[in-house]
Amino acid sequence: MKKPGKMLAETMKHVLKRPATVRYPYVKVEMPARFRGKIKFHADRCIGCKACMRDCPSKVINIIKVADKKFEAEFLNDRCIFCAQCVDTCPKDALEATVEFELAAFDRKNLKTHFYADLAPKVEAKAEAKAEAKPDDSESAPKDPVPGGGVPPAGA
Repeated sequence: MKKPGKMLAETMKHVLKRPATVRYPYVKVEMPARFRGKIKFHADRCIGCKACMRDCPSKVINIIKVADKKFEAEFLNDRCIFCAQCVDTCPKDALEATVEFELAAFDRKNLKTHFYADLAPKVEAKAEAKAEAKPDDSESAPKDPVPGGGVPPAGA
């Protein structure tokens, strides 16, 4: 060590500075806008091309067809390296990288995420279409003069 005074000057410079660490568990950290965290799947946008499955280096994604043009996805977050290649590959933007990074779990089974396809609105839309196609019998039929049907009373 040729110059001990140089080391002392560097030490004194850092004594007066604020610490570089953050109080993470107690104060929530805001992540940058393009942070690559947990992957989110939008089932209504998925076309089932499975490009995300082929492009994933860790084989995390499994796309399952559940109905005509309806797909579900299963993610194994314990394998994911959060590279977001699947997000970049998807032609319909059905995958999104969120800012969620707190994924710790005690059991490996809890790290599996299953995104279900929404099948209910299709059924409701078909029922509404059928109702609009058929004219309502109550509007076209003449109304009964007596509530509840039957013969009107003699003096009415």
